[in-house]
Amino acid sequence: MNYENYDPSFPDQPVVDLYLPVWANLPAFRSKPAFIWADDDSTSESQGSLTLTYAQLNDSVQTISSHLLLPLQRGDTVVVLCPPGLQLVEIIFGCQRAGLLSIPIYPPHPSFANENYHHLVRVLSQTKPKAAVAHPDYIASVREYISSSSSNKNLAVLLQNIRWISTDDITDKRVDSNMGSLLYSGCKPHEVYLIQYTSGSTGIPKPVLVTAGSAAHNVRTARKAYDLHPNSVIVSWLPQYHDCGLMFLLLTIVSGATCVLTSPNAFLRRPRLWLELITKFRATCTPVPSFTLPLVVKRGGVDKGTLPINLWSMKNLIIINEPIYKKSAEEFVDSFKHFGLNPSSISPSYGLAENCTFVSTAWRSINKSDNTFQNLACHKKLLPSARLASSYEEDEDTTIVVVNENTHEPVEDGIEGEIWVSSPSNASGYLGHPFLTSEIFQARFSNMASKCFVRTGDRGIVKGEERFLFVTGRCSDVIKLANNEEVHPHYIETAAYNACPKYLRGGCLAAFKISRTIAVVAEMQRSEKDNRVLRMICEKMRLSILKEEGIEVGLVFLVKSGDVPKTTSGKIQRWAAKNKLVEGKMSIVMEMGLENNNSVLSITHASQRKGRVIDEDEDKKDIFVSFVNSQTRLSLLSLL
Repeated sequence: MNYENYDPSFPDQPVVDLYLPVWANLPAFRSKPAFIWADDDSTSESQGSLTLTYAQLNDSVQTISSHLLLPLQRGDTVVVLCPPGLQLVEIIFGCQRAGLLSIPIYPPHPSFANENYHHLVRVLSQTKPKAAVAHPDYIASVREYISSSSSNKNLAVLLQNIRWISTDDITDKRVDSNMGSLLYSGCKPHEVYLIQYTSGSTGIPKPVLVTAGSAAHNVRTARKAYDLHPNSVIVSWLPQYHDCGLMFLLLTIVSGATCVLTSPNAFLRRPRLWLELITKFRATCTPVPSFTLPLVVKRGGVDKGTLPINLWSMKNLIIINEPIYKKSAEEFVDSFKHFGLNPSSISPSYGLAENCTFVSTAWRSINKSDNTFQNLACHKKLLPSARLASSYEEDEDTTIVVVNENTHEPVEDGIEGEIWVSSPSNASGYLGHPFLTSEIFQARFSNMASKCFVRTGDRGIVKGEERFLFVTGRCSDVIKLANNEEVHPHYIETAAYNACPKYLRGGCLAAFKISRTIAVVAEMQRSEKDNRVLRMICEKMRLSILKEEGIEVGLVFLVKSGDVPKTTSGKIQRWAAKNKLVEGKMSIVMEMGLENNNSVLSITHASQRKGRVIDEDEDKKDIFVSFVNSQTRLSLLSLL
């Protein structure tokens, strides 16, 4: 069905929630699906999906906002602890309409075992919410935990000091929701409506303050960049709590589109589900982290399902989470072009929490040229994420500049530096971190008058006459070599994985420096006890890194699956991996130490390990392994 009455010139609203009643009151949109929830068993023609129309969503948002303002006051902070699903979508929009500051996070298991509650403690301690919204069963389990004698007392106090609001109570439509009110009492453009935590890829997650106006500007910019409209159909399995997953909820409403949702766990259990949803709903747009492409090529199982895969409808296959390797995109296109995938749909993109989420995409450059991304400029194996200067960007209000990290002066094209972004999408700062807010959100050029920029902490380089921007890595992850040259760890990790892809888990390697030695940690796909095989893997990794990158590594570790820390969006936490390794908390299967001439210094199998300490003699260049009591641990600081 086409929606001819959609007017591209329809005046934009100051906040996202105000788009919702506009669509809901248009006859052609009342019964149009805004969101569809698809479980893993709902992709076949015989299975149905849960649907939320624009009229239903608008009504439920009004009901939820009215209920929330009974125990709470406008401007209060509320934590949303709901599992992925349509109800979470309703509550997120309900909080905005109620004028509340919301913090959606994934609810940890209410047993709070296995240290799965650290982020919840961080959120409760830093944001000091008045209330938490959760399913009644979850609330009952929390109260049982609070009264338990074996509970963590500090956590129990935090849980006890907030008001718990049941999702059943706020979704009860039997109570008058004051639908007749003509005054909008929701979040105003200048008001903070969301606290979005950074991913934690380079450090402890920080709370970012997002105003309703900056969020609206961000999704309007993304709508224009991806050419989204009411006929667009989005498929997303990303977490709905933050970053790109949350942005696409807002982007759906601003565009008047339809968004098909499923959970990250459903995709990871069966990657073919993503392809099936694109096929069934004829999706035109889908955002995925960069690790998705090689994962689906390897485990997509296109020949195993009952629903034939057809990707002809796809216009925007949005790739997020830099770095974005051209080879991964090429292999994905080669694998799925026979299923209707258009190579011009590949949309390398860039974003970060400090700019609400979206910053830029190279898709328009690809789409407007006669060539596909396969003929697009490439820098050190990477695809570009933006084109900084061209006629179609003259009316843009977003400025992207590459700056020298030390001098704070813009660098010339072809020189790598830190990416700075100035935009109305810029967030307001970090909650409770005034000095860091000033440093990151109010950066200015040192040699000239300039507006304020956000320092992204990302490295980038602008190349070619087209001025393509390549996001090359993170500033804090850069490894400095002995000859004072620098290398981004993802190049080392990629070379190591390419050595033994049948044994190692893709996207589950971490490279970092311990003192003056480069270490690589790699997860095994499956258990392997043969010492000869394990030694072969270590040696192949070392040789591949030396051959592809010309870099000598001093330590190689093979660890059990799931041991390398990651963010919720799949980014490697190298800082956490280093800390975990040094503290002896890695489940090491095999370790290899190397001398400066790359001859093997020591090889240790897991069966020989009693405890693990990494030590160094400051007068020597060799890192060595010593075996001690398991209670002995060497702090990370002693190695820096």
